[in-house]
Amino acid sequence: MMTIRHVALIGLGGIARTVIDTLQSGAAARITQVVVRPGRTAEAARTLPSGVQPIDKLEDLAPEVSLVIETAGHQAVSEYGANVLALGRDFGLISSGALADRKLLATLRETAERHGRRLLVFNGAVAALDAICSARAAGLKSLCYTGIKPPEAWAGTPAAEQFDLAALRSRTVIFEGSARQVAAAYPKNANVAATLALAGLGMDDTRVRLVADPHSTVNRHLVEGESMLGRFSFDTEARPLASNPKTSASTAYSIVSHLLGGPNALRLN
Repeated sequence: MMTIRHVALIGLGGIARTVIDTLQSGAAARITQVVVRPGRTAEAARTLPSGVQPIDKLEDLAPEVSLVIETAGHQAVSEYGANVLALGRDFGLISSGALADRKLLATLRETAERHGRRLLVFNGAVAALDAICSARAAGLKSLCYTGIKPPEAWAGTPAAEQFDLAALRSRTVIFEGSARQVAAAYPKNANVAATLALAGLGMDDTRVRLVADPHSTVNRHLVEGESMLGRFSFDTEARPLASNPKTSASTAYSIVSHLLGGPNALRLN
């Protein structure tokens, strides 16, 4: 008899809804609950399948829920992460840029260890994390991430204040710096860089370049590095999530794949 893994999501945006819609009733994992903001459970219930319960307090997590996954942004990682782990549940997250906060990362790792739980970062739009981890083990010398997206994907970011995005006619670099710096400046666009940094050289030694390309219709992720094993380059074109052009659709499916038995996650403890 198949054992079903019960999972809760934090947040009810496009990523969460894609995960819920994709996992069918016969899957090995089931989204049992969704954590929403206080006072919004009735509203959420009207749009959720009958088998998914909205809750607004972690204390209402069902006993069978063993994994809670953040899909709601950086603030949700700091607001819920340590409490989830302290309640004896594994904690997975997609907003890895939040872990540029050294204190938060240390707290989450310490809490996970103290309660015997796992702290996971999902691959999201990142390809070949296994190769980067191997390169780190062998001696990783350099790691650079270039994120290329259509100009409209940078709306609402510092780039919109520095450039007339609608008027761009050629590829334009809008940011250069470290993974830690980009996590602070572009929190909704920098999770790929942060995940790569956590797998590789760390937040301060992972170089990042963000680009607005008016000729692009997809989100492109270029990862380049060098280790004792040689040079590597991974170039991924990821279609944006229909409900949120700042997010690659592969982010939601990396969660789905993990829940169905795939690796698709970096363990941080």
